[in-house]
Amino acid sequence: MAGQPVSYHGQGFSLLRDKNRFVLPSSLRAKVRESSGKDVLCLAKFPDWKCLVGFGLSRIDEFEAELDREQARADAAGRPFNRVKQAMALYTFQEVPFDGSGRFVMPEGMARLANIGDQAYFQGVGNVITIWNPEELYKEADDPVLEGAVEICRSMAEAELAKAKKK
Repeated sequence: MAGQPVSYHGQGFSLLRDKNRFVLPSSLRAKVRESSGKDVLCLAKFPDWKCLVGFGLSRIDEFEAELDREQARADAAGRPFNRVKQAMALYTFQEVPFDGSGRFVMPEGMARLANIGDQAYFQGVGNVITIWNPEELYKEADDPVLEGAVEICRSMAEAELAKAKKK
């Protein structure tokens, strides 16, 4: 059974590691574990940006209420609403196990959807975590909403890449 809904906040950066794994940042890992009740991260494509969203299993319990709210808004505005299409967007995710250190294998299809290669930036944003290829995030640098995330990502990437060069 999934845990209670949680709020994700904080950032992290991971290079692709041995055995083709990324590391879910510890600041976010505990919340995913709390939400899922086990070491499972759900991954889905974000509809508006070229990135993924991650969340724990408890988020799934919110999907039907979210669909009900969208249906009510559409009805009030006199707009058509295709519940199956919207449900398809919500329920198209993959459950990905991670180990005690947060290491997980990014499913190939998910990586392709967000153009994630050998680097990943994680940003907690409330009920989900966005997961970016840094280059895709940098393309959004002119968006005032994302400019802080862009600079944090750049700083974390530089530090992680410098650390990797020393090895």
